[in-house]
Amino acid sequence: MEHITASEEPSVAAAAMYHVERPVFSESYLDSGFLHRKKKTPKSCIRRVTEQLSCSSEKAKSVAFSFLPILTWLPSYPVKEYLFGDIVSGISTGVMQLPQGLAYAMLAAVPPVFGLYSSFYPVLLYTFFGTSKHISIGTFAVISLMIGGVAVREAPDSMFAVNGTNASQVVDFEARDARRVEVVVALTTLVGLIQFALGLLRFGFLAIYLSEPLVRGFTTAAAVHVSVSQLKYLLGVPTARFNGPLSVVYSVEAVIMNITSTNIVTLIIGLVCTVFLYGVKDFNERFKKKLPIPIPGEIIVVIVSTGISYGLVMSENYGVDVVGKIPTGLLPPKVPDFSVLPNLLTDAIAIAVVGFSIAISLAKTFALKHGYSVDGNQELIALGLCNFVSSFFHTFVVTASMSRSLVQESTGGNTEIAGLLASMLVLLVVLAIGFVFQPLPTTVLAAIIMVNLMGMFRQMKDIPGLWRTSKIELATWLVSFVASVLLGLDYGLVVAMGFAILTVVYRTQRPKNAVLGQISDTGLYFDVDEYEEAEECSGIKIFQSNTSIYFANSDLYVNALKAKTGVNPAKLLAERQSQLKYAKINTRGKKSKLRLPSKKNAVVLLDMELGVTHEVVAGADKQMSVYTNGRANETQTESESEDEFFLQRLTPIHSIILDLTPVNFIDSVGAKAIKSIIKEYATINVKIVLAGCSRTVLYDLRTLQFFIEPVTSDLLFPTIHDAVLHCQNRKDPPTCPSSQ
Repeated sequence: MEHITASEEPSVAAAAMYHVERPVFSESYLDSGFLHRKKKTPKSCIRRVTEQLSCSSEKAKSVAFSFLPILTWLPSYPVKEYLFGDIVSGISTGVMQLPQGLAYAMLAAVPPVFGLYSSFYPVLLYTFFGTSKHISIGTFAVISLMIGGVAVREAPDSMFAVNGTNASQVVDFEARDARRVEVVVALTTLVGLIQFALGLLRFGFLAIYLSEPLVRGFTTAAAVHVSVSQLKYLLGVPTARFNGPLSVVYSVEAVIMNITSTNIVTLIIGLVCTVFLYGVKDFNERFKKKLPIPIPGEIIVVIVSTGISYGLVMSENYGVDVVGKIPTGLLPPKVPDFSVLPNLLTDAIAIAVVGFSIAISLAKTFALKHGYSVDGNQELIALGLCNFVSSFFHTFVVTASMSRSLVQESTGGNTEIAGLLASMLVLLVVLAIGFVFQPLPTTVLAAIIMVNLMGMFRQMKDIPGLWRTSKIELATWLVSFVASVLLGLDYGLVVAMGFAILTVVYRTQRPKNAVLGQISDTGLYFDVDEYEEAEECSGIKIFQSNTSIYFANSDLYVNALKAKTGVNPAKLLAERQSQLKYAKINTRGKKSKLRLPSKKNAVVLLDMELGVTHEVVAGADKQMSVYTNGRANETQTESESEDEFFLQRLTPIHSIILDLTPVNFIDSVGAKAIKSIIKEYATINVKIVLAGCSRTVLYDLRTLQFFIEPVTSDLLFPTIHDAVLHCQNRKDPPTCPSSQ
């Protein structure tokens, strides 16, 4: 046998040299003795369950290590190699945590200090339970905005009006903020419980239902909501906070209606900070390979603006809104108010799923880049514990931050130690110097938020790319974006997920249908419309549809089969009846021609295989003689002539093979559709066989009692080639090969 090197291109002739002849296999033959299925006895099942439930030191160790991933990497932590990078990364990330924690607390509709709490406790816990080495857990704009929407809904300003119910009257801000904190903490507890329960139930796969176009459209819409919500802080315009459908429209309208009351000093500070922060971010991006660490623009802005505000007493002299009181130290733990939980369930589910989706997406991105793996189920458990346990210490829901994670990874972070050090820096501020940030103008925090959203707005560039690659994914992106902007993030997410599911149904309704042909001298079959080398087998049609067959598309499958193969039993039968209706048979013993509506048409129909002129003549004995060019063929009965002569000439196809290789599942409606196809084509003497069924599909067919009626042993074949050989040869099932 010739040796073929890897550099040589394979050819059909070369492939034929290695062709090994074998019998034609059918599925019934394989199941009758050629293949032996492994038997599952009650004893083996009991043994398997016992092994799973048994407890051993190794199994306990494995469970402990999976629940506390820190036990797997901390004992072997390479101090000399990793510690310096983790320290630099931790300080850099912690410096970002401080202003972002203060800023995102405004989005969550709670006092700024609670953003610092949320930047400490969850980050500390994630070090022990998380599996990603590079994501930065803490406050995030999208989640904070969703939380703030719930807080405003459950504790609106009108509820705390001092002299009536009119929201424009004086509001007891202290009582309002205290109630919103209770709502947010209870919501965080519920989100943590949901995430933890989903993790224990191994629901880490949930993230796959939030496709990338959906998430990117949703987060871009969230960026619109966040930006609009910060306009009043950037301009110093006193307006109410809106929530629910069309809240973006109402918020913009409120700002425009009150634009004349803009605080000029506030606007100037906000614009200067925005320009500076944007310039620093652009500089860091351009020279990130040359800079040892990114320039901490946010902390610079916070420190400088705080000093200027304190020195000029901007709050009193110029009416600039400032952060206000930041208590020093940590608050004692407190049990959340569980009485509000029934009103928060729907919101908690949405926030839990979105938060996990963002975190696992970032975690998988960094894991792929650095060559390690993350466990989706453990990430759910870790996030659930971070949110649930921390909620007793007055925090709100956290997830991974895109901007901080990039900083943590780019500054040399190697393990979760970087996040631990960042949380220690936040703790230092909370315990010792939190009061320093009290004069910080809120417009500075608004500028920090809006500049950090630039990355999300760049996702608009997805639109032209998706237009070129996938119109369906583009539609998902646009629906997610538009629905989330107009209806709010909660309803928008539901609409986006519903539309994404509909796109899956749509794709099953619009599959690619093909008639396959054989590549000469091989067992390979390809679409005849795409490949010149693929040739149809004489008298055989091989139909393939790349979709599963179920209630929603079974009729479409049948229609596509008839259209693609060009063989429609109903039309052929109707045509036969039409021909026989006009045929006049002389029953007086005289021979005469069969008169049809159009003799020319009759010749075309009857002679498409032989190209000769036929005459059908009947005698008094009710038998019919078939003449070809004046010569009599064998005599047949009238019914035989009708069912064989006419129909054989009307369709040269004698077999149709249904390639079920792409079919993942089939339901009862689909099985009935296949049954009806077999029966319908049998009426015109066309045989239907199935090829390429997976074991799962075969199991579905047996479960659905597809074979309850007598079925010949040559209905099912493991491959298309087996089915083709059978239809060509019509041989008996193969004998079992020898064991040689």
